[in-house]
Formats: sequence, structure tokens, C-alpha cells
Amino acid sequence: MRTFWDRVRHAIMFEIVGLILFIPCSVWVFHQSVEHMGVIGVFSAFAATTWNFFYNIGFDRSMLYFRGSVQKTLLIRVYHSILFEVGLTLITLPAIALYLNIDIVSAFIMDVAIVVFYLVYAFFFNIVYDFIFPIKEQNTPLCSEKTEGV
Repeated sequence: MRTFWDRVRHAIMFEIVGLILFIPCSVWVFHQSVEHMGVIGVFSAFAATTWNFFYNIGFDRSMLYFRGSVQKTLLIRVYHSILFEVGLTLITLPAIALYLNIDIVSAFIMDVAIVVFYLVYAFFFNIVYDFIFPIKEQNTPLCSEKTEGV
């Protein structure tokens, strides 16, 4: 398991490196100014982080209420991910359209592109992060392993 401070380092590095990559790429792809895409990038990162915190609390509470457990099946994980992205889109879509003074369809296309960018980025970032900051091996027996004297 990673430590609390390792998780903090991961989150900060994820957002900083993401913005360093996102801003120039989005300027080029969307033909917007660096300032505009910087604001969109920072706003989107803040919105995603905040939404993630509250969404997961609400999702877990809903699971406890309706299922009596927070254990997630594969299907529930798929719903969890889809609902997260739908909620984030509902938060960011109007803000992007208003800030850039573009129509909702153009803002939706931009929002989808941002989601795709961050999905691909997260995949590769986490591979590199795990390589640079490997998890230290722990000699903890697995639950299924039997220990002597027990």
C-alpha cells in the first residue's frame, strides 16, 4: 500500500504534469489562447478533484443504503465510472461554454476530448509513476495463506 504522503505526491504530480501537457496540446487542438486553455485546465482539474471527493462519498452512502455494503462488482464499477464522468460533464460543460463563449455542442466536443486526453494520460502517468516510485515490498501474509500456530 502507498502511504498518505505518497498519495499526496501522486495527486500533485498528476495535476501539474497533466496541466503542463494539456495546456499546449489544447491550445493547438482547439485554437484557443494559452490563457483560456489554462483557465479551462485548472478549472477542470479542480472540478474533477472536488467532484471525485463528494461523488465517492455519495456513491458509497448510496451503496450502503441500497445494498448494505460498499463492495463493488465489475458492473457496479462500470456504472460508477460512467456516472462519475456524466456528473463531471454536467459540471464542466456549461462553464466551458460560457467561459469560451461557444455553443454547447462545441463545448461538449471539447469536454469529451478532455476526458479522453486524461484517460490516456492517467494510464501512462501511473505506469511511469509506479516505475519511478515503486511500492516497497511488505512481508505481510495473504489472507488465504495459513500461518503456523493459527
